Amino acid sequence: MTTRNLAGRRRHVARWIALTAAAAVAAGALACGGPGSGGGLTVRLSIATGGTGGVYYPYGGGIAKVISDNVDGVEATAEVTAGTVDNLKFIASRSADLAFGLADSIDDAANQRGVFADFGEVPMRGLAVLYDNYNHLVSVTSTGIETVADLKDRVVSTGAPGSGTEVSAFRILEAAGVNPETEITRQSLGAAQSVDAIKDDKIDAFFFSGGLPTGAVLDLASTPGRTIKVVPNGETLPTLQELYGSLVYHNSPIAPSVYPGMEDTVTVVAVSNVLVVHADMDDELAYELTRVLFDHHEELAAVHPMAAVLTLDSATAGSPIPFHDGAVRYYREQGVWSE
Repeated sequence: MTTRNLAGRRRHVARWIALTAAAAVAAGALACGGPGSGGGLTVRLSIATGGTGGVYYPYGGGIAKVISDNVDGVEATAEVTAGTVDNLKFIASRSADLAFGLADSIDDAANQRGVFADFGEVPMRGLAVLYDNYNHLVSVTSTGIETVADLKDRVVSTGAPGSGTEVSAFRILEAAGVNPETEITRQSLGAAQSVDAIKDDKIDAFFFSGGLPTGAVLDLASTPGRTIKVVPNGETLPTLQELYGSLVYHNSPIAPSVYPGMEDTVTVVAVSNVLVVHADMDDELAYELTRVLFDHHEELAAVHPMAAVLTLDSATAGSPIPFHDGAVRYYREQGVWSE
C-alpha cells in the first residue's frame, strides 16, 4: 500500500480511538496516560494467550509489542491464561480483546457444543490462522509407554482446566479406546507443571497441544538423566475426523531434530491456531491489527519460530469461523482473499 493510503487509514484509526476514548471516559473505563502518551488517552487491548510453558504466551507478547509500537494510540498486553477454552469465554465476556484459540474448541464454541453447550453464544471472528498446534503426548523412555493405549492404568496429565489441550486429550484418548474418566489416573496440569511432575516421578505422561518447539517439552528433553519419549497419536485421526469433521484435525510430523533424545519422526494429530477477536470489534482496528502481523512479521519470527510460518496464504485457510470484515479487507488488498 502507498504511504498516503496508510496515513489515511491511520487517520481513520485515530478518529475511532478518539470516539472510543470519549465513550470510555464517560463510562470511567479507559486508563489515561501510558508510555509515550504524553498524558493523552490510550486504548488498551488485552491478548488472552496461555501458560508460560507454551507458545501462545511468548507469541502473544510479541504481538502485543508490535501493536503497541505500531498502531497509534493503542497499547496491548499479553495475559497468561489456562488456554483456549477460557480465552474464548474471555472474548465473549469482553474480558479480552484478542485471543489465541485452537480450531477444534473454536468450532465447538461456534456451534455451542462440548464444553460450550451450556455457555451460550461466543460472538467471535478470525483475524488470522497463525500456525498448527501439535498434540504432544510426552513421556520418558523408562515408563515403557509406546502408544496411546499404553496409558491405561497410568497417571496422565490431560492439560490445565479450561485449556484446548484438555479438549484434544480427551478426544484422542477416547479415539484410542481409553476412557479418560475411568481408565487413567488423571491430573490437570499445564505444560510446565507437567514437566515438573514427570521429573519428580509423579506422573507417567502428559498431553500438551503446542507449537514446535514447545518450551516446556524442550526443557524435559534437555534434562540430564532423562530420555524423552514423544508418543505417536496420529492413528486416531480417522476416528477424530469421523466424529468432528475433516476441517479441524489433520496429521503432522514432529521431526527428531525438534527435541533432543528423539530418534524417529513421530506423527501426531495437529489442529490450527486462530487469532480471534470479538465480532463487534471496530473494522478499522481489526484491519490495523491484521496489518501489523504481516508488516512486522520478521520481528514476530524473532520472538518464536512458530511465528515464522505465518504467510498471507496460510492465514486465510483453516478457520472454522468467519473472518472479521476488517481482516477481510486487508486480505483483499493483498490479493489473497477467495470470495
